[in-house]
Amino acid sequence: MGELLREWRERRRLSQLELSIQADISTRHLSFVETGRSRPSSEMIVRLTEQLDVPLRERNQVLLAGGYAPAYPETSLTAPEMTTVREMVRRVLAGHEPYPALVADRHWNLMEANTGIALFTEGCAAGLLEPPVNVLRLSLHPDGMAPRIVNLAEWRAHILGRLHRQATTTADPKLFEMHEELSGYPGGEATTGPGGEPVPNPIMVPLRYRYGERELSFFSTTAVFGTPLDVTLAELAIESFFPADPETAEFLGDRRVTGR
Repeated sequence: MGELLREWRERRRLSQLELSIQADISTRHLSFVETGRSRPSSEMIVRLTEQLDVPLRERNQVLLAGGYAPAYPETSLTAPEMTTVREMVRRVLAGHEPYPALVADRHWNLMEANTGIALFTEGCAAGLLEPPVNVLRLSLHPDGMAPRIVNLAEWRAHILGRLHRQATTTADPKLFEMHEELSGYPGGEATTGPGGEPVPNPIMVPLRYRYGERELSFFSTTAVFGTPLDVTLAELAIESFFPADPETAEFLGDRRVTGR
């Protein structure tokens, strides 16, 4: 448990003094906790992991390592307890139509989507659309959306940079594996940061997408639940795409009105 706490503290680039001040404990006590000389209460572990912004799933792992039961449940999205969440998410997705929107888990597996997302999946290989559909793989795979992304190198840099930051923040080995896989897909060279991670456009990266003879342009936003106490809920993300130019907005509006 102490080793895990130390790893998270170092990952957040905090000294023992800085963390002890934030958590309102003595540096000596924190040192004893990290070295195993002191066994903290479950409340203390939760307090420290909160200050370190440790994801809920990983907080449970630290608690288990300390000999305590997990503090945060992990409820399936299909469970009866999640009925309200499912209904709310589906209302959000439906309300965003005709623009594309989807819900993904922490590994970017597709959980829900509205009808507008068909604009992106049309023309993708059937194998990539078999559940569980991975949104990022579908985006950059040469048999997926990639051949129709006009600014593929730019979009690829954005996706890889975002994935690298998420993997670094959560220390999730599956995300690092996914980053390695997606980095191997063709799509142009990207500028890299000091850690080798791709650096996207610092302002905003549009998704310029070829649909038939048209070029559509989108920007995206990501929404997460603000105060989750459930692991599943904490890991859900709603990705919504908006038209980035009047031509795209007009085209999608025509699709909505005429049914084309």
